Amino acid sequence: MPASLPSSLVISRTDNIGDVVLTLPLAGYLKSLHPSMRITFLGKAYTAPIIRQSRFIDTFLDQAEVLQNPALLSGHEAILFAFPDKGIAQAAQKARIPVRIGTSHRWFHWLYANRLVHFSRRHSALHEAQLNFKLLKPLGIDYIPSLSEIPAWYGLEAPQVMLPPAIAAALRTPKFALVVHPKSRGSAREWTLSQYEELLRQLGTGDYQFFLTGTAAEGELIQQQHPQLLQVPGVINCTGQLGLGELLALVAQTDGLLACSTGPLHLAAALGKLALGIYPPMPPLHPGRWQPLGVNAQVLVLDKPGCQDCKRTLPCHCIEAIGVGQVAQTLETFRKKSAIGGV
Repeated sequence: MPASLPSSLVISRTDNIGDVVLTLPLAGYLKSLHPSMRITFLGKAYTAPIIRQSRFIDTFLDQAEVLQNPALLSGHEAILFAFPDKGIAQAAQKARIPVRIGTSHRWFHWLYANRLVHFSRRHSALHEAQLNFKLLKPLGIDYIPSLSEIPAWYGLEAPQVMLPPAIAAALRTPKFALVVHPKSRGSAREWTLSQYEELLRQLGTGDYQFFLTGTAAEGELIQQQHPQLLQVPGVINCTGQLGLGELLALVAQTDGLLACSTGPLHLAAALGKLALGIYPPMPPLHPGRWQPLGVNAQVLVLDKPGCQDCKRTLPCHCIEAIGVGQVAQTLETFRKKSAIGGV
């Protein structure tokens, strides 16, 4: 164990679900080196249900509360700014945290951090989860794990929460339970709703039970753009019905999840479920940077370098070029393998 490891540390990641999930392995790795280290995760309130379910996180701190009261950070020996946040960097300085680590590519870290790490996420060939490990260098750790090492360090466990009766009843069927999360709140390139509809109709209800998830706004968007998806036999429409903790509980009780590059896809991967992601080959959105990392995670991506044609246009023809048949075959292969205990 490096002699410089602190006994208490804050990991600050104040952005979205997928980013948070891919930052949890930092805590797991640090705990493997120093089991008694007290690790606090500072994030947005809405990501708290995920963060609190990692056995490697001791305490959660709400971003909004810390901005109002920087003293909440007092007593910690170090903080890692895994996501650049000027307000949090200022708060950490006010709280007099002795070691404040951030990337040198944010000007305000030159003012409020006192340990700078020189790397660029935008131009790196590393995965997002690997890039987080670069922040450990000021602690005496110069180590980038392989992608296969990451899943052991999530520590994510399902919450014990009640699901709506119709969803709970559908989970009791012996069919392969597949969560389908077609939208991304605009954060990713998306497969089309008509392709999702065609896929679910092709798979049929004989062997599958489908759970369509998303926010209430995304549910309304699906209703407006392609209501046929909601009418596919075997589809339980869960949009707008689940909080983040309930979504995590649902994914934990299913067999897999299908989505583009979204937070729920990373949740499924972290829980060891089939996490089948549909991706564009476009940097920095490509799987090399954002693929789900898990023992049953898989991605489908067009074998085309760069995807430059779609960089500034929607729809993305490269992601739409991934055929329904290819996705169906991947799901069927996994389902059959899991049915005989091969997964």
